[in-house]
Amino acid sequence: MATDKPRYTVSVDNELFQQIEDFRFEHRYQTRSEATVELIRLGLESLKKESEKSKKHMDKN
Repeated sequence: MATDKPRYTVSVDNELFQQIEDFRFEHRYQTRSEATVELIRLGLESLKKESEKSKKHMDKN
């Protein structure tokens, strides 16, 4: 299954690996890569929302 998407390798400890696997199975992702990409996307969205919330709070002061 060839892809034009950039690839890289990430090493994690056993605890984080298990959390990713649990997320994968709970959300029925077919591959670990799909689950990992979704976790990264969710994390980035969360950081963006926090940043926007913080900026709004700073603008009020």
